[in-house]
Amino acid sequence: MNNKFDALKDDDSGDHDQNEENSTQKDGEKEKTERDKNQNSSKRKVEQFWRFYSHMVRPGDLTGHSDFHLFKEGIKPMWEDDANKNGGKWIIRLRKGLASRCWENLILAMLGEQFMVGEEICGAVVSVRFQEDIISIWNKTASDQATTARIRDTLRRVLNLPPNTIMEYKTHTDSIKMPGRLGPQRLLFQNLWKPRLNVP
Repeated sequence: MNNKFDALKDDDSGDHDQNEENSTQKDGEKEKTERDKNQNSSKRKVEQFWRFYSHMVRPGDLTGHSDFHLFKEGIKPMWEDDANKNGGKWIIRLRKGLASRCWENLILAMLGEQFMVGEEICGAVVSVRFQEDIISIWNKTASDQATTARIRDTLRRVLNLPPNTIMEYKTHTDSIKMPGRLGPQRLLFQNLWKPRLNVP
């Protein structure tokens, strides 16, 4: 025996195998416990959310011009927010009467983490308008084409959209560049209507 490890090599008692099994078993139990905690936490989140959501007015019951925003804690529903500024959004225009069902399916998919893109999802918006309703889902990284494609495909599946449904992806930097933040049509209207002051 030239060094202190040679004594361990010659020991055939099998105790080290037993220790490895115990260690592996303990690791497996820890992973299971952690997984159970995460599932219970997710279940609690959904239950808490549902407690509030069940008392809210549905988008289809609103009249006029309204927006609902649902964003992760700490993220503001603004293009300029640090979590949103490099991201974008998928936009789907819906005919009237579909917003409530689509909104509910979307937010349940977000809470259930069905998009499988990690922390990439920032939030969602449903916009009730006179002629149509608009649903959008916001993500953090517009330049990640694989992630935006996965979000699009999951969104199509979750909302049960027909294959010919038009989905538009718009980066927040493009939205920020829009004049007046309300779009070119609003700017055009503002330029056509110029108030006149009657000064005596």
